This record gives sequence, C-alpha cells and structure tokens, in this order.
Amino acid sequence: MAKAKLHKKSGIHVFDVVNYLIFIIISLIIIIPLWKVVVDSFNAVGIYQFKLWPTQPTFDGYKTIFQTSKLYLPFWNSVWTTIVGTLVGLVMATLGGYVLNQYDMPGRTFFSYFLLVTMIFSGGLIPEYLVMKQLGLVNNTWILVFKHGMNVYNLVLMKNFFEGIPGSLYEAAKIDGCSPMGIFFKIVLPLSKAALASIGLMFAVTVWNDYSTVQIYITDTKFVNFQYQLRVMIMDGDTPTTQYNVAQETLYYAAIVCAILPFMAAYPFLQDFFVKGVNVGAVKE
Repeated sequence: MAKAKLHKKSGIHVFDVVNYLIFIIISLIIIIPLWKVVVDSFNAVGIYQFKLWPTQPTFDGYKTIFQTSKLYLPFWNSVWTTIVGTLVGLVMATLGGYVLNQYDMPGRTFFSYFLLVTMIFSGGLIPEYLVMKQLGLVNNTWILVFKHGMNVYNLVLMKNFFEGIPGSLYEAAKIDGCSPMGIFFKIVLPLSKAALASIGLMFAVTVWNDYSTVQIYITDTKFVNFQYQLRVMIMDGDTPTTQYNVAQETLYYAAIVCAILPFMAAYPFLQDFFVKGVNVGAVKE
C-alpha cells in the first residue's frame, strides 16, 4: 500500500516537471525573439547579434520614428480605421450570431452553411477587386473598415457564446413581453462582455496589422496606414533622415516595436476576458 502511494506521488511529480518544462520551452521560444527585437531597437550598434542588454543604449531610433512627420497621417489612419473597423465587426458578429441562434428562424440552416462555405472558398482576388471598385472603396481608407467587417469565424464564436446563455433567460424575457431585439440589448449584450472584449481584440489586431489590403487597393499615399508605411521604410529602405546618428537596423527594430506596442500594452488588461470569451460556449453540456 505504501509502495503504491509512493509510486502515485512520484508519477504526479514527474508529470508536473515535464509539464513545466514544456511550458517554459514554449515561453522561451516566444519571448526570446521579442526580447531580441526590443534590445536591438535600443542598441546603437547596427549589426546582427544577440545580447540580453544593448551594448550601446540609445533612444535615437524611437526619436527618429516619433519625429518623422510622414508617419503622422498613416498613424491617424490606422487609429480611426481600427476603432471604426472593430465597432463595425462587433456589430456584424453579434447581430449575425444572435440571428443564427434563433432556432425557429426560417432558413437558419441554409444561411449557416452558406456562411461556413465562405470560410473555405473565396471568389478570388480579381473578382474581389472588381467588387471593391464598384463600391467605390479603391483608394479609400474605408476599405480597411468594411473588408474586415464580416468575419465568419468571429461570428461563429459569438454564436457559440450566445448558445451558452441559459435558455430560461430567453423564455422569461419573452413571458415579460420583451421583443427579440429587446432581449438582445437587455439580456444578451450585458452577459457578453467577455466575448465582446476578446472578439473585439481580434478585430482590432486584424485591422491594425493589415498592410496587404493597402498594398493592393490604395495608391494614394494620404490613405495608407501605419503598418504599410513602416513596411515601406523597412523593405524599401525609405528610412527618414534626421539629426540623430542611428543605424538602419536600429530604426527597423524601433519601427517594429512601435507597430506592436499598442496591443502589447492592451493585451494584459484584456487577457482574462480573452480566455473566458473564447472558451465559454465552446463546450456543450
């Protein structure tokens, strides 16, 4: 009996050690490249190396980025398209998920499969370009808002979350004379803060990081976004000239940090919502 207990305890201990080791390795794989980018963005030595700390610390890379006037308008374009695009995406995902959650709606199955097919097949780049041109979205920053406004994956996540809300709440609201949209605004949305935060973060990251749409549909420089302008600086060598003596590589890494910093700062505050919002409704009882 004592031997069985000892064996059981040692088995749990081994599992915990292996589990911790796996997560430590995964964490290091993620953290080390990010740390290298951050360190090199403060390093005046523009050579390929890996150091835990900058050998010649400098803020000149960030000062150059912040004082580059041609980045101001693209940054503003990214800010407002991200805010508006996130709001539009949330409206479409919540309304679509709520509608598909109505089991007595005629054609519910057809529309569900119709939307799921769009996750697998697309019309292609040329038909999409022609549609955007007919809608007047070519050379228009609104394309970043509407192109990502409908995301079927996020819509399905919202639908699954709504299915996790007890059906008794819907029945009680109907008995009290609440309309379907009244149920949506008074019951469903207040209970969906976790899902709204997590899916809103997905929409925001998608719109903020999108440079390929700008590359394809926008040719006027006053409509480009921050990510595209940074990509031009890094890939095409179109780096600004300022009073600071800073290496090209330092500028590149400083630009990368500036691009990811907003969401690196926001994610810790939304992490709890993110985990709850994605998991709730994913498992059926």
